[in-house]
Amino acid sequence: MAHFAKIDENNIVTQVVVVDNKDTSDASGVEKEHIGAAHLEKILGGTWKQTSYNGNMRKNYAGIGYTYRSDIDAFVAPQPFASWILNNDTAQWELPVSMPTDGKMYSWDESIVNWVEVDNG
Repeated sequence: MAHFAKIDENNIVTQVVVVDNKDTSDASGVEKEHIGAAHLEKILGGTWKQTSYNGNMRKNYAGIGYTYRSDIDAFVAPQPFASWILNNDTAQWELPVSMPTDGKMYSWDESIVNWVEVDNG
């Protein structure tokens, strides 16, 4: 089984589907992305890109609302906060400030672009 993501005109993922191997393979049984994408375009319309659960294709498994970035050939989750920075090598959002590792609980406060200790009292 192969997984494919439908992307809209802004490269936003709008749908993710599973396609049977027979609809993605050539006459020799070798899976080819373009065959699966053509199959889906024929029956459902739109533009389709293959995705994988284990991240060996396009860095992240596509989810609805993710963006397909052709410049890094990756699916990217929505940016959690405006200050977070996309690592193009991993297609993951990174914090501008590392979370403290002192064993206390913290939450991110975008207004100060830093971590704030959570009061458990």
